[in-house]
Amino acid sequence: MTALRLLQRMKRDWMHTGRRPSGLCGAALLVAARMHDFRRTVKEVISVVKVCESTLRKRLTEFEDTPTSQLTVDEFMRIDLEGECDPPSYTAGQRKLRLKQLEQVLSKKLEEVEGEISSYQDAIEIELENSRPKAKARGEGGAGGGPSPHVGLLPAFGRGVCFPVTEL
Repeated sequence: MTALRLLQRMKRDWMHTGRRPSGLCGAALLVAARMHDFRRTVKEVISVVKVCESTLRKRLTEFEDTPTSQLTVDEFMRIDLEGECDPPSYTAGQRKLRLKQLEQVLSKKLEEVEGEISSYQDAIEIELENSRPKAKARGEGGAGGGPSPHVGLLPAFGRGVCFPVTEL
């Protein structure tokens, strides 16, 4: 009797449209058996109703998305919900549309954040350039204000000894 009530509820929730009834019957049998503490496995139900395991799982998942699945066993036996749900194909399409809209919103926000990051990065690079000490040109500066004493000298193989360029 419980399986029949479940099946009626599934029909009211448009789960039967475009489908063979054996998948819905299998899902209703499995749920009804578990509601009354009969431990039946999915394989046992599959062998009776002759459907694939993935089909049975899909029907159970679709039933899980309905308000009836949120009721307790006592509530299910006492209450007959008047409202109907949208067909699973319609809700799946709405879910895909919502995901697409969220992806568009997130991509716009990502572009804004990337633009903000690049502007901060440019500002940081400019500040670093301005804060670095300026390198003095060759021949300028030094202690005496004149040319550096090492201009025109080559180091002698890294030993710290310098020879005038004219001697080489």
